[in-house]
Amino acid sequence: MPNLSWMEMLVVGIVALIVIGPKDLPNLFRQVGQFVGKAKGMAREFSSAMNAAADESGMKDINKTIKAAANPQKFGVDKIREASQGAVKSTLKGGGETEALKSKLSDERAANKEKIDKAMAQAAESRIASEKAQAAAEAASVAKSEAAKATPKKAAPKKAAAKKPAAKKTPAKKPAAKKTTPKAKTPSKDAK
Repeated sequence: MPNLSWMEMLVVGIVALIVIGPKDLPNLFRQVGQFVGKAKGMAREFSSAMNAAADESGMKDINKTIKAAANPQKFGVDKIREASQGAVKSTLKGGGETEALKSKLSDERAANKEKIDKAMAQAAESRIASEKAQAAAEAASVAKSEAAKATPKKAAPKKAAAKKPAAKKTPAKKPAAKKTTPKAKTPSKDAK
């Protein structure tokens, strides 16, 4: 079936309405719907007949065999992997060199952890001590400033009375405007 958008179908419907007319248009659409239904039914019947023919010829069995060969679980790859992983695990489980190195490494790690913990504790103690010393110094400076505020101050001498503001200057007067004399008229060229 051709791909038709809604706009294209709307245009086809309007043209059909104009060409065929409003009386015969519903019958035409009904006949087109029946034709499309019959075509779909025939396509369904054809595909089911082809599937039945493939089943009779043994294609389904061949397809299953190919899928089973392509599937690693049914092909036995998983069993091979399990066997190889079991062999690798058994060689690693022995208490040989690996266990000795592991225990030696864990002892070294424990010793390093203890050293780090001690250093962290000392750093924390020194930080707390410095904070206490800083707080004590701040308290002493606050006490000194309060003591200085508590002692009475000597009376400061009074300042001399403020000077009187200078008198404002008055703007200078502008000179009188000059009178302008009108220019004499020049005779026009038309008067000649």
